Amino acid sequence: MSPSKSPSKSREDDIRQRRSPRYAQFSELSLTYEGRTEEISVRPPDLSAHGMFINTVRHFPEGAILKLRFRLNRSGIEVQARGEVRYCLTGVGIGVEFVGLSPQYVQAIEEEVAGTPVIG
Repeated sequence: MSPSKSPSKSREDDIRQRRSPRYAQFSELSLTYEGRTEEISVRPPDLSAHGMFINTVRHFPEGAILKLRFRLNRSGIEVQARGEVRYCLTGVGIGVEFVGLSPQYVQAIEEEVAGTPVIG
């Protein structure tokens, strides 16, 4: 961050740059590192039609492919997806972009997000 930018201004810029609104209310998230058998413990993330931020202390390299499963709270739809790790904030979590998400799941997530307050 440059010295002339305040932390709150930087956060506002980040929010404006997002491709789609985020949604924080879904459940039953399961995450598996593709090619491995162990399920990884995570805390509830925020979600958009393009991906999600997952709170986890576990480190994943950029480009890692994960298998994801979660249930949307309002509709009850279970989403199964593959995601690519785009960035990792050590000790905080990972930003994951969906890979090849079916149009039905994209629509279900967009409808879920549209009926829910957006988080910042």
